[in-house]
Amino acid sequence: MHADSRPDAADWRRALTRFVNVIPHTRELGLEVLEASPRLTRMRLPWHAELLGDSRRGLVHGGVLTMLLDTACGSAVLPALPAPEVCPTLDLRIDHFRPAVAGQDLLVEARVVRVTASVVFTEGRVWQSAEGEVARAVGNFVRLGSRNTPPAFAEALFAQEEDDHA
Repeated sequence: MHADSRPDAADWRRALTRFVNVIPHTRELGLEVLEASPRLTRMRLPWHAELLGDSRRGLVHGGVLTMLLDTACGSAVLPALPAPEVCPTLDLRIDHFRPAVAGQDLLVEARVVRVTASVVFTEGRVWQSAEGEVARAVGNFVRLGSRNTPPAFAEALFAQEEDDHA
């Protein structure tokens, strides 16, 4: 990112990749940021057997879907704000439409619906194939503001890696 410009979609994709790689469970599960902009955040969770909650029937654990929607919705908040700030989950409501099944990656997208002085309202959806949504969420995130956001938060998101200079 250039010092005199706002982050573009590629900058946000790198920043959110850095963000999800700091969280131990999303890093270990291999959550991948596919797209990130103020308009939309899209991610992919690759399939692996540790996602199963019911191995006999081959169904993904509901907690995996909750984590995925919370992470995607929370990540979507960052590029939608004038400047990155810490915004913890205030509440998350999930509608489960059908089970997520073994053997298929999970795709998730999230968008910000509204930003107020104190809350950011989001919505997200998870799917596995063209058959339709697995789950949908509405998530609200409380804005802590610049006073309660570590001074180096934005710098850490957009830090240049050693490889970026080569």
